[in-house]
Amino acid sequence: MASHLRAHALIGQRALFLTTAVLPLTGWAVHAATLHRRLAAARRDPLTGLHARPGYEQHATRRLNRHGEKVLLVFLDMVDFKAVNDSLGHDAGNTVLIATATLLQQWVGPSGVAARLSGDEFAAVLTCTAADRDQRLQQLHHLLHQSVDIDGQAVDVAVSIGASSPSDLHSRDYTYVLRGAEGAMYEHKRERTGLYRIATPKHANEPTVNGRRLGRAGTTAHPLAPEDLR
Repeated sequence: MASHLRAHALIGQRALFLTTAVLPLTGWAVHAATLHRRLAAARRDPLTGLHARPGYEQHATRRLNRHGEKVLLVFLDMVDFKAVNDSLGHDAGNTVLIATATLLQQWVGPSGVAARLSGDEFAAVLTCTAADRDQRLQQLHHLLHQSVDIDGQAVDVAVSIGASSPSDLHSRDYTYVLRGAEGAMYEHKRERTGLYRIATPKHANEPTVNGRRLGRAGTTAHPLAPEDLR
């Protein structure tokens, strides 16, 4: 009888130990899940629902490493967007941003990634062969150059587009390829000719002024500092 009671006590102690051990682990699991959701939310732009810069960088880097020359990075900047905010208000500007984001997500499809990097700057990454590239970029131009209806008023939208690929830049480095797309976009923005620009190494190595790419308002050409390529 005494041995039977000791056995029950031992089982009870083990059960208590297991319960005590499991509770903290369960708490950490809940905490980890909550943290994961918060990190995922932080990687999304709260206005448009697109990826924010950190999420975009992660997806683009992974795709460049895996698919190399078949990857196309696109950098977009809206033309005269400030005029929309100034004349119609920020709510109207937000409507235009959301419409642009929706169309960009539609263009990349379920296998691509669309992002809002900041303000009226957007980006996308997708797998696209060189043979299909021009057709896809023409589609993007026509898709994004549509009027947006705001309270019965048609607001014209225009976007400058730069695109880059390791096949043209001979590099899979995310920062370098993105710089190429950005440089090509600013050339398109300056010259306002054609539907888009395809990046060359010249675009990836364009000068900057205090960290700002040539082509932005108030910038003039200066030699590219080595740290700007880091």
